[in-house]
Amino acid sequence: MNINTFSAFKSRNYRLYFAGQSISLVGTWMQKTAVSWVVYSQTHSKFMLGVSLFASLFPSFMLSFLGGVVSDRYNRYRLLLATQAASMVQAVLLTLLVFFGHYFIWEIIALSALLGVINAFDVPARQSLVYEMVNSKEDLPNALALNSSMVNLSRLIGPGIAGLVLEKFGDTVCFGANAASFIAVIGSLLLMKLPKSESKPHTHNIFFELKEGFTYIKNTPSIKFVLIMLSMISLLVLPFSTLIPVYAKDIFKGTASTFGVIDSLIGLGAFSGAIYLASLKPGHNLKKILAINTLVFGAGLVIFSHMNNYPLALLFAAVTGFGMMSQITISNTLIQTTVDPAMRGRVISFYAMAFFGMQPLGGLIVGAVSQRIGVPDTVLGEGLVALSIGLLHLRFLKKSKLKKATELTLEHSPINTLTSN
Repeated sequence: MNINTFSAFKSRNYRLYFAGQSISLVGTWMQKTAVSWVVYSQTHSKFMLGVSLFASLFPSFMLSFLGGVVSDRYNRYRLLLATQAASMVQAVLLTLLVFFGHYFIWEIIALSALLGVINAFDVPARQSLVYEMVNSKEDLPNALALNSSMVNLSRLIGPGIAGLVLEKFGDTVCFGANAASFIAVIGSLLLMKLPKSESKPHTHNIFFELKEGFTYIKNTPSIKFVLIMLSMISLLVLPFSTLIPVYAKDIFKGTASTFGVIDSLIGLGAFSGAIYLASLKPGHNLKKILAINTLVFGAGLVIFSHMNNYPLALLFAAVTGFGMMSQITISNTLIQTTVDPAMRGRVISFYAMAFFGMQPLGGLIVGAVSQRIGVPDTVLGEGLVALSIGLLHLRFLKKSKLKKATELTLEHSPINTLTSN
């Protein structure tokens, strides 16, 4: 780590946001763990676990476009306050439902779906607002990388705390702790001093603005390419995580704790990747780093897929997590630093759809393929897809560089000089 690792903390608003969000995210992972525990303990059905996950993600996939338009049309700060307050209400309802004890599983599923609807509006507003929280826009890549480190650290801490709380105090306390955690993030938002937002006249309806966002992406090759690559990674590679329990139980002949160790090593690798990205000095070629780390991601999966040595498998699980982190963080950074501010919310909603929306569908594909060819060969295939995407990305960068060089040569050619004179 160096002085650049925490450069975004120079901005008071971002420091407040980071502190509040760190507490809230630990609570969020506690709730996710507790929901899975309650659903499985009540139904003893793996299918219902999948249904609860689908319920929490699919509404975000369906409504993220609308969330992006709303983020661009209205005050993002107030929208974020509203979504965080709504998330707190959802957590309180879940706590009360479990506390009184007389509930049906469909009620838990319905509240999970409600959270998915809230997140469809929360993600575009939250991600867009980070841009306004940093005083120097040079610190934006660092802020986004620190966000990723925060998410992955909470992913490591939250489920562990949830396990202890569930065992010692019960599920009600777990849900209640998440509800209380929103006090921190709402308090941090209220303490912020953001530039005054000017009200924008709405000359077009929401559907026109939605189409406008799609057209903007279509006509911006750099953003379009990043979103296509992320969609392919999310659909065909990131669902490898759903197969990790099979490695723990069947390949390494372990228990639930073995699964936890492998998952933690992937999280540790991802956290290390986020810290590495946060430590980069401004001016680094992030597109090239994304392409190279996609190759690292693919290579890690290829080696992990047929690795029977447990300690070495853990090492390559961490390598996989390191490469995986770039897909999320650098893609977000490239979009945030190049997008037109007026289109920020809509473009980020496409980013959220590419990242969150494709994974549940990819999970179904990966599950079906693994039934036919086996888990190790499926993960091997996912690794090869990642390698192909990384090579495709390098080819795209090379073509873009040659195109720029050609344009510069033509611009300064004698014919153009004479014409301009």
